[in-house]
Amino acid sequence: MFTKVLVANRGEIAVRIIRSLREQGIKAVAIYSTADRDSLHVQLADEAVCVGGPRPQDSYLNMKNILAAAIGTGAQAIHPGFGFLSENATFAQMCDAVGITFIGPKAATIDLMGNKEHAREQMQKAGVPVIPGSDGYVQDAQTALAVANKIGYPILLKAAAGGGGKGIRKIEQASDLEKAFSEAQAEARVSFNDDRMYLEKIMENVKHIEVQVFRDRFGNAVYFPERDCSLQRNKQKVIEESPCSLISEDKRRELGEIAVRAVNGIDYLNTGTLEFLMDQDQNFYFMEMNTRIQVEHTVTEMVTGIDLVKAQLVVAAGEALPFAQADIKAQGVAIECRINAEDPKRGFFPSTGKVTYLYLPVGNLGMRIDTALYPGVTVSPYYDSMVAKVIAHGNDRQEAISRLRRLLNEMVITGITTNQNFHLAILNDPVFNEATFTTNYLEQEFLPRWKGELASETLQGEKHP
Repeated sequence: MFTKVLVANRGEIAVRIIRSLREQGIKAVAIYSTADRDSLHVQLADEAVCVGGPRPQDSYLNMKNILAAAIGTGAQAIHPGFGFLSENATFAQMCDAVGITFIGPKAATIDLMGNKEHAREQMQKAGVPVIPGSDGYVQDAQTALAVANKIGYPILLKAAAGGGGKGIRKIEQASDLEKAFSEAQAEARVSFNDDRMYLEKIMENVKHIEVQVFRDRFGNAVYFPERDCSLQRNKQKVIEESPCSLISEDKRRELGEIAVRAVNGIDYLNTGTLEFLMDQDQNFYFMEMNTRIQVEHTVTEMVTGIDLVKAQLVVAAGEALPFAQADIKAQGVAIECRINAEDPKRGFFPSTGKVTYLYLPVGNLGMRIDTALYPGVTVSPYYDSMVAKVIAHGNDRQEAISRLRRLLNEMVITGITTNQNFHLAILNDPVFNEATFTTNYLEQEFLPRWKGELASETLQGEKHP
């Protein structure tokens, strides 16, 4: 096992990893930008190294400086967390070249699954069902038009190297395709330096279901209870839960077997997540794979009692998985809300500034709050707006919702604006409580209604000052 690990990340995920390292008796090295000098992950680590200025490209994406920090402190391994360099094959290669273990899959695997079209081809070879779409890349709008006419509209045009919602366009009809293709390709070129495109048929009334997988170097592979990540805004997840209340045990087993077949087909190492769309008949279609720990790994930990980061360390150190499939069982239901520094009433405009007061209402069974916030810390404009994750576990879904609602009602964060009340509105929504929502529900139905209610409240307030 490692004695010292560098955490190549920041915020709540860096704090979360450092805590697992310390519980294992492993020394933690933090890296930080000049904007994060006073951050919690820096304070919790055994050592901390400044790797550059506030911009991500100068610090958390600065591969040479991060590796220099690892070598200089004697770290034997690097945990990349999520985001930043976590799915960067070049960085994984560089770690290997200097004899430092990258806690994640092999560079070749990251490269393979990072290209969505190559991933799609590989899954087909492994017998994994995929969404109908183009065979290979589409070079121009005319080729895309021919494919779209064959599979039917609506379609989703996607950048092969995409991520974060970039280089993606929804196209409802043929007349819109040429303009959308040009825009998406240009966006992909700027965002990823890669303008290769492919397209998929948009599947209506579906759920976004994902499966956490783990595989060691000895070929032992397991899957965890699925997560329902269907509540999304701007293609970003808002609330996640595990397991999905609509999926039967037989279908859960079928999905897990598909996931294991997928990771065995690519000789996967460590943990990752396979993302699927599920139709109304509970058929699953592969979308993509995230070759890293996920933001929402916490709900999986809550329902299984397994620390996924600790398991990552074990597998990265060359040991066998510390659990078998029979050890992984869903106990109850866990739900997570992503707390972002943003103002939902102002179009989810980002909020920055100093946290003046913080109250995290932990207590009672079945709750967890992951955050790097503390009174006096400054939320900067340079990084992702997520500042906390609030997770509740219950014997059933309604108990989890009740606990989550209580947590959000009690939690106090002042100095910045968050989406806390927006989450409470979702938790009180009948459709959410019935778990029948699909991927388009939040944007197409809930948000317009919620904005209308806000406007009505504002009008009433003006009439009755």
